[in-house]
Amino acid sequence: MSTVVAQSLHVFGLRSHVSNNVLFFDEQIIIFPSGNHCVKYNVDQKWQKFIPGSDKSQGMLALAISPNRRYLAVSETVQDKPVITIYELSAMPCRKRKILNNFDFPVQKFVCMAFSPDSKYLLTQTSPPESNLVYWLWEKQRVMAIVRIDTQNNAVYQVSFNPQDNTQICITGSGMFKLLRFAEGTLKQTNFQRGEPQNYLAHTWVSDDKIIAGTDTGRLFLFESGDQRWETSIMVKEPTSETKNLGVIQESESLIEFPTITSPVPSYEQVTMTSSHSQLSLPQVFAIAAYSKGFACSAGPGRVLLFEKMEDKEFYRESREIRIPVDPQSNDPSQSDKQDVLCMCFSPSEETLIASTSKNQLYSITMSLTEISKGEPAHFEYLMYPLHSASITGLDTCIRKPLIATCSVDRSIRIWNYESNSLELFKEYQEEAYTISLHPSGHYIVVGFADKLRIMNLLIDDIRSFKEYSVRGCKECSFSNGGHLFAAVNGNVIHIFSTTSLENISNLKGHTGKIRSVVWNTDDSKLISCGTDGAVYEWSLSTGKRETECVLKSCSYNCVTISPDGKIIFAVGSDQTLKEIADSSVIREMSAFDVAYTAIVISHSGRMMFVGTSVGTIRAMKYPLPLQKEFNEYQAHAGPVTKMSLTFDDQFLLSVAEDGCLFTWKVFDKDGRGIKREREVGFAEEVLVTKTDMEEKAQVMLELKTRVEELKMENEYQLRLKDMNYSEKIKELTDKFLQEMESLKTKNQVLKTEKEKQDVLHRERMDDLLDKQSRELQDLECCNNQKLLLEYEKYQELQLKSQRMQEEYEKQLRDNDETKSQALEELTEFYEAKLQEKTTLLEEAQEDVRQQLREFEETKKQIEEDEDREIQDIKTKYEKKLREEKEANLRLKGETGIMRKKFSGLQKEIEERTNDIELLKGEQVKLQGVIKSLEKDIMGLKREIQERDETIQDKEKRIYDLKKKNQELEKFKFVLDYKIKELKKQIEPRENEIKVMKEQIQEMEAELERFHKQNTQLELNITELWQKLRATDQERRRERQKERDLEALVKQFKTDLHNCVAYIQEPRQLKEKVRALFEKCVQRADTVEIAGLNSDLQQEYARQREHLERNLATLKKKVVKESELHRTDYVRIMQENVSLIKEINELRRELKFTRSQVYDLEAALKLTKKIRPEVSETVSSEDVPSVPPTKRLNVQEETGRIIEMQRLEIQRLRDQIQEQEQVPGFHPVAGLQLPALSGEVDLKALTK
Repeated sequence: MSTVVAQSLHVFGLRSHVSNNVLFFDEQIIIFPSGNHCVKYNVDQKWQKFIPGSDKSQGMLALAISPNRRYLAVSETVQDKPVITIYELSAMPCRKRKILNNFDFPVQKFVCMAFSPDSKYLLTQTSPPESNLVYWLWEKQRVMAIVRIDTQNNAVYQVSFNPQDNTQICITGSGMFKLLRFAEGTLKQTNFQRGEPQNYLAHTWVSDDKIIAGTDTGRLFLFESGDQRWETSIMVKEPTSETKNLGVIQESESLIEFPTITSPVPSYEQVTMTSSHSQLSLPQVFAIAAYSKGFACSAGPGRVLLFEKMEDKEFYRESREIRIPVDPQSNDPSQSDKQDVLCMCFSPSEETLIASTSKNQLYSITMSLTEISKGEPAHFEYLMYPLHSASITGLDTCIRKPLIATCSVDRSIRIWNYESNSLELFKEYQEEAYTISLHPSGHYIVVGFADKLRIMNLLIDDIRSFKEYSVRGCKECSFSNGGHLFAAVNGNVIHIFSTTSLENISNLKGHTGKIRSVVWNTDDSKLISCGTDGAVYEWSLSTGKRETECVLKSCSYNCVTISPDGKIIFAVGSDQTLKEIADSSVIREMSAFDVAYTAIVISHSGRMMFVGTSVGTIRAMKYPLPLQKEFNEYQAHAGPVTKMSLTFDDQFLLSVAEDGCLFTWKVFDKDGRGIKREREVGFAEEVLVTKTDMEEKAQVMLELKTRVEELKMENEYQLRLKDMNYSEKIKELTDKFLQEMESLKTKNQVLKTEKEKQDVLHRERMDDLLDKQSRELQDLECCNNQKLLLEYEKYQELQLKSQRMQEEYEKQLRDNDETKSQALEELTEFYEAKLQEKTTLLEEAQEDVRQQLREFEETKKQIEEDEDREIQDIKTKYEKKLREEKEANLRLKGETGIMRKKFSGLQKEIEERTNDIELLKGEQVKLQGVIKSLEKDIMGLKREIQERDETIQDKEKRIYDLKKKNQELEKFKFVLDYKIKELKKQIEPRENEIKVMKEQIQEMEAELERFHKQNTQLELNITELWQKLRATDQERRRERQKERDLEALVKQFKTDLHNCVAYIQEPRQLKEKVRALFEKCVQRADTVEIAGLNSDLQQEYARQREHLERNLATLKKKVVKESELHRTDYVRIMQENVSLIKEINELRRELKFTRSQVYDLEAALKLTKKIRPEVSETVSSEDVPSVPPTKRLNVQEETGRIIEMQRLEIQRLRDQIQEQEQVPGFHPVAGLQLPALSGEVDLKALTK
């Protein structure tokens, strides 16, 4: 045996589909099934102790605890055989007391069990089609009695003993309620079932002879000595909209597959499937538990009702309602309480009630709380913490914190603490989570969902994602040991991302099948992957290429790991071996002994190895691996192990499986070499908190502090006021009391005198009444005697009538027996005829089989000859087919949506077919009897085989003669061999040439593969570019259409404006016209409808949306930056324009002034010098500024030059504005235009 030992420490999980799955051992300790163990859990001290299942067990089916709390019975299936193990709970640790595994009767599995009140007898019920009820004296392994309960394959849900009587038994199931009594070595039914048969799901004894039973239609029955005494129906208090959703909830739960091997016949799924659609809205009573005041029963999803016994009557009334609380962490909180309560149990003191639900959750409530909340319904609380309700698909740990991260098919992520054995964080999502990886620091996780890959922060009270990648259906992801990288698998490609820049660094392509496992080496320089294609690759991250590879197409690998030194790779897969791989070759294979390995992990010290199996067991072995079968095997899970992990210090082993349970194991080596790795630094206590949360909490703290101070002030003020009021009231009350005391004294004296008078009157009346009573008594005695005589006569008449009725019923019973016997004879004749038909059909089938065997042998010979020729043809065909299938694949993707709708329709048909299959199973049982008769015919055929053996001996003699001929032929062979040797010498040089040619062919094939990959990549690029071209063309057409529409609108608006201008002198009409124009334009703008995109464009848009969004983001940033730059330039240019306009206006004024001067000068030149002073006077009268006479001729030349320069500057600025208007993203301010220069023509003429 191996020196490596694993000891189970704690389990997070529950198997709710085990019958009777929650039991109280004492006031603090409960027992429940988890994985392949029974767990003893102390509610106060939070410790767990384990009762492991049997070796090679396939799962537990039912539990039962004795009334004295000493023994626990466990029903299991071990190697497809039923076994009942009885444990002694008082022993430490719990030991096996008895094992019941030798049965003289046919049995597949035991569905439910119960101990007798004195704990000496055990009652067990087998599953259909046998449906045997067995009464055991279990200490002596002796069957006291056995009886078949049902012959119609109906399910039995519960069996129980009378709590005061060992011999009385109750059984409930589909259409049955039976009371049996054990007497004289047999079990006999004592009740007669009346009325319509009900589907009784649960029952409990409330007294010595009274039983409460519940049905799948929400009805409760009280039976007393087998007769129905009371009936009530549980009403659904929820609105109709929620009750309609019950069917949807049960459909979503049925998608989660639980292990079929371990689920008993009366399982939750079968009950919900068999119930009709009309009954889905009715509450189903899955569990009933009795206590001293009455009983508790489940009343539909998320509800438990308490019934108490009425004081006057023998019936019960509803007293309290208990509900499963709404979970705020769920993605749909309204659905969190929609889970059925499958089992309930009261503590011995009846202080607490524990319930298990269909979603593998445990709830508890103290009964004192139910009494406090009289008006409103009470609420359950989690007994431990929320557990996974489906298969766990992901598992990981970190270095800096004692955390475990898990994800499940139930769409939840949970963070556990293996040091405190508690749940740290929990959150549900809308998509299924396939894989999870925890950063070594413990602050981040990477989760692969069905739609995306998300990186999330682990905050103090929440899990928030901060980055998403469009990696669909990522089944594997892993952080590197240093935490600076993480790998994510997408089908057959591995994406490597950086945790600092969050960018995709490289993509590793090479696998042809799905990748199942990825692992980093210790220094993060290499990555090892394995997949369903039978390939194990070692990748170098520096080059992004494969360094080593090992391919075995016959094996589909499940998991891979690497030794701490990075030299040896360990892989496990479907071929039931553990392989050691080094330098691209398998060094060694170790057999798994008829079990498939599903997970493997090696310790950081390199001395221990742990392997998970498909049966749910864990094997611990030391490294280097032993040559023989040297390992310790531990019972762990009830389903295949999905993931395993070791903590960084090699102290704890973690394992998860498809049964939804998480186990933590303490690991140690008996040799004690290199295992204990003491931590230099303790676990980190830092927690991530967002700044907004901190600010909100600080603000809330401040508000609460101010509120507390205000309340203190108010309370003090109110107390003072109350003291003042009370002191005044006390004074008033004392005065009143003194006055009332005096008045009461006087009244008391008056009353005493009246009392004496009344005493005398009462005595006289009493005497009169006594006389009257004596007379009336005598009269009543006479009347009653006469009535008694009349009643006695009536009683005799009724007795005669009852005798006649009994005789009539006896006659009817005889007639019924005769009709039954006739019907039985007819049925036997009918089925005998059917049997003869089936025998003829079987004989024909056997003849067909013989003919097919002969044909098969002939075709086999022909196929072997033609195989070599066909292989080459098939290669060419399949290469063509591959190309065609690649094209067809693209078409089929569009058709998958249609197929999914068909699939949903087919699922409904499958449900109908399952009902037909159940009917056919009944016929199969009948046909088994026919098969037994056919086995006798087989014995006759064996005799014929013996006769044929004799003929074979004669043929062997002929073979002896042929051997002699063979010896002669061997002589000829010797001569031919000599010739062959000479020919081989001639062939050798040609073989060398063939080898050279083969090597050339291999090189050419490698080049061909490269070209194929390049071609496929180029085709993808071409398709993407074509899609982009189509999208841009369509956008261009839309923009042109918009431009045409806008031009038409502008033209129409101009015409309407022109019409409005006609009424410019009539303000009222103008106002009405403008208002009409406004309403017209606004209505048009409002009613413009955007043309819907075609379906093809929508599909194209959906495909390229992510790519376009990235381009849009970058373009927007560029446009914003450029627009800001252009805006500043534009503002500067506009300011310059304004200043230039001002200068132009000034120049115009100067032009006018110069024109007047020129005019004056021309006039002055023609006139004489005498008139010149008159001209100066006229100029001054027109307020013209005085100009020196020497500069008047220079002013004209200067103004011409200035105007020419300004014109050139304005032209340059206009060109700049036109260039900037053409730049995308730059929009000039509308309505601003440079004014035209007035009098430019005159100015040109003047300069000339």
